[in-house]
Amino acid sequence: MLTVLGFAMIATFLVLIMMKKMSPIAALVLIPALFCVAVGQGAQLGDYVIEGVGKLAPTAAMLMFAIVYFGVMIDVGLFDPIVRGILRFCKADPVRIVVGTAVLAAIVSLDGDGSTTFMITVSAMYPLYKRLGMSLVVMTGVAATANGVMNTLPWGGPTARAATALKLDAADVFVPMIPALGMGLLFVFVLAYVLGRRERKRIGYLTLDEALVPETETVLVATGGTGSTGTGATGTGSGGQGETTGPGTGGGTGTAPADGFQGLDPHRATLRPKLYWFNAGLTVALLTAMILELLPIPVLFLLGAALALTVNYPNMAEQKARIAAHADNVLNVAGMVFAAAVFTGVLTGTGMVKHMADWLVGAIPEGMGPHMGLVTGVLSIPLTYFMSNDGFYFGVVPVLAEAGAAHGVSPLEIARASLVGQALHMSSPLVPAVYVLVGMARVEFGDHTRFTVKWAALTSLVVLAAGILFGII
Repeated sequence: MLTVLGFAMIATFLVLIMMKKMSPIAALVLIPALFCVAVGQGAQLGDYVIEGVGKLAPTAAMLMFAIVYFGVMIDVGLFDPIVRGILRFCKADPVRIVVGTAVLAAIVSLDGDGSTTFMITVSAMYPLYKRLGMSLVVMTGVAATANGVMNTLPWGGPTARAATALKLDAADVFVPMIPALGMGLLFVFVLAYVLGRRERKRIGYLTLDEALVPETETVLVATGGTGSTGTGATGTGSGGQGETTGPGTGGGTGTAPADGFQGLDPHRATLRPKLYWFNAGLTVALLTAMILELLPIPVLFLLGAALALTVNYPNMAEQKARIAAHADNVLNVAGMVFAAAVFTGVLTGTGMVKHMADWLVGAIPEGMGPHMGLVTGVLSIPLTYFMSNDGFYFGVVPVLAEAGAAHGVSPLEIARASLVGQALHMSSPLVPAVYVLVGMARVEFGDHTRFTVKWAALTSLVVLAAGILFGII
């Protein structure tokens, strides 16, 4: 019964958000609440939610301060050289832009944090996509899939979980998988090329000069008033008497594109060119400390955000303006994380996850025992999408390893195969970072899911096929 209800709850959630019948936050809260009552455990709903919130609170804190930190870095101009470099490479060609998205996401993913990857990638690429009229779900899909493949780095999480669950060395799990993961990443680049060609055919090819000529109209910039807000990496906002684009805090008139988008304005008031190397050094130090695990990641971003605000904007009013400019993203992402805590809390607390895992493992035919590596790889694709990494690696993988051991399959092979599904996992509604991606890109989660799932699943199958071909799995 719990198995059926568990799958039904997940299916209901996905259908409703993809059909845009409910917002993700509402669906993440109301659907599990209803199913919790349906299984007769409504009285425990509060306990499940509080437990789920407690587990995800550090993640929410990390995302909140990471958004503020990287938002400030975007404001002060830290990533402007990256944008200019990508512009020079892309030359307003949709093919190069999509391939550039995949390359940038893969490179930034080396820090092991999906939220950081998506914030930097979107802030750099969004202006190009928006100005050329390219599909934003292509950007989110390619970025998420590239990050999913790179998420298997030992410090990224899944590899460490697999190694811990099976009491193995993370290097023994990861290093042999490099050729297969390399094939997966190569497939993402090929996919980006194909999607870029599709976009080029749809919108044509512009010269760089044509792409950078803004279609502007003069608008009145809000001079204070109530209701002034800022949004995301590009700092769009509205309030008072008109519409303003860019993070400037002064009054007066200015120019903005007719579609309300300008991107990283090279003359914005928040730039701090004299502090460029301080900000670059701070960011490198922060990422290094994160990789070395000197402090918990939420603490690092909290300290980093406070230091970045204090040094770049010593005036109290300027600090408040920068925090307000990114408050919308912070609220959306943190709200989504805590809403997801309801979903995961009910899924785990009611026992649905355990029953679903037991049913899936029990459904494996006896004759497949010697091929448990292949079975694990195939199962990792849907299970890491429908479950958290903790649930899969600590709940399901040990059971699969035990079943494999009975037929002479090495735990190392099971651990490696369990990494296959990560390309799809990064677009799961249970991954907080994906809400950073779709939020900053102004893409509906349902649209992102509809577009990305098939390509991400195909990427995972390529990794699995390469693993079998190279004798790794």
